[in-house]
Amino acid sequence: MPVQRFAPMTKDFATFDCDAHVTEPPLIWERAADFLTRDELDALKATIWWDAESRLLIVNGRAGVGLGSPRKGGIPGTMRVITNAGPGVKHDIQRALNVRNLNPKTALTQEQVAYLDHAGSYEPKPRLKDMDIQGIDQVMIIPTEIDIYPWLENALGAKAFCRAYNEWAYEYTLADPERLFFAALIPMQHPDYAVEEVRRVAAQGCRVALVRPMDALGNYPLQPKYEPVWDALEETGMVYGMHPFPAFGTLKPSGYSEQYSGAELIRRTIATAGLPHSFLSNVQNFQAEAALWVTMVLMSGFFERHPKINAAVFEASSTWLSFLLDECDKAYRLYRNERQLPPLKRLPSETFAEHCMTGFEGDEAPPARLPEFYGDILAWSSDVYHHDGDDAWRAIETMQKYGLPVENQAKFLGGNARRLYKVQAPRQIIRDRVTEIERPDWWPTEEEIRASLRPEAAITRG
Repeated sequence: MPVQRFAPMTKDFATFDCDAHVTEPPLIWERAADFLTRDELDALKATIWWDAESRLLIVNGRAGVGLGSPRKGGIPGTMRVITNAGPGVKHDIQRALNVRNLNPKTALTQEQVAYLDHAGSYEPKPRLKDMDIQGIDQVMIIPTEIDIYPWLENALGAKAFCRAYNEWAYEYTLADPERLFFAALIPMQHPDYAVEEVRRVAAQGCRVALVRPMDALGNYPLQPKYEPVWDALEETGMVYGMHPFPAFGTLKPSGYSEQYSGAELIRRTIATAGLPHSFLSNVQNFQAEAALWVTMVLMSGFFERHPKINAAVFEASSTWLSFLLDECDKAYRLYRNERQLPPLKRLPSETFAEHCMTGFEGDEAPPARLPEFYGDILAWSSDVYHHDGDDAWRAIETMQKYGLPVENQAKFLGGNARRLYKVQAPRQIIRDRVTEIERPDWWPTEEEIRASLRPEAAITRG
């Protein structure tokens, strides 16, 4: 049996993964009746429903929408990008397996894709075992189909789904409340429903309310109708979790073209320009939405109106932030009194430092080079189990490469997040890296991996 080997490493601090994903299982819908009223269940069925027979997610009457999260087990001949980045399944491994799939004779079988469809994405106990290998002491789980929920047209159906998902996620964390935490979906379709769900999950100990930056239908966080939601966050102490979205736009009402999010415009540009690679949509659309949100809340005085709210910017990397804050400070100095809104009382960068943190991924070099800027505002994200996910050991390697002191590593990789979420480190922490993982006989060899990394390996021939 092949063995995948890793260099020995140690750490003496607890990590906290602020943005790792679950894939929503059929169990959410199967058990929804346990948590919902009859009217809510009927609304859920009409709004967003997993059809077990066809294995399709039906949203607003449309079938096959989204990334297929509830479809467990994988599909032969494919790499399931939302569940494959488990322990040791690095990018070069994924590349080798993707190259195999180009040839029907070597394409992955059902047994093989099922092996790569990591159970920890759906179930807590397998995830805890994976975390032990990945060096992840604590984690905040976030759903995968986050591009769907803001587009749910029926407000009662949206409320019902948020309740059904949050109940499942809460039970997921009960497997180890010291290590597992969940970010709650909030039904922003109706502020009253949103307030109700914020208070309900806060009573369960939930630390984060997930809110999309904008939904391209005119619903932005600065609108007065959402003030009761922000009041509820202040009252409960929950963190405002701002997670950008891929913004596929497939659920937007037919013919609607009045407004777009930055991410959706980027995707449309890629499509109309015929760009052959998805790099821009994987990177720039998330950053575009995050940058717009940061600018909105800082320059509008949002945190001055709601001084008790703290916020986390998820899955947008962090390198762009220093430039953006500098530009906001410049605008503050030049134009703070030439506004329709009340004058700002302090520099936007100071407001961000007091109220916000931003996520970063383990292969980002700038944070390790600029600890004086990032010191108290950075929180690590693995993005596991999505294809670009990675483990804590990779993040430590990056920081060590640039000579970041251990005390800063401890803050970036866990200390800052626990301060934001007001949680304690677990009583026992992972100190030593697992250096060997046994693999099935079909696992890529080093020779195959090297060959697959050549550009010509991805060219198919008739």
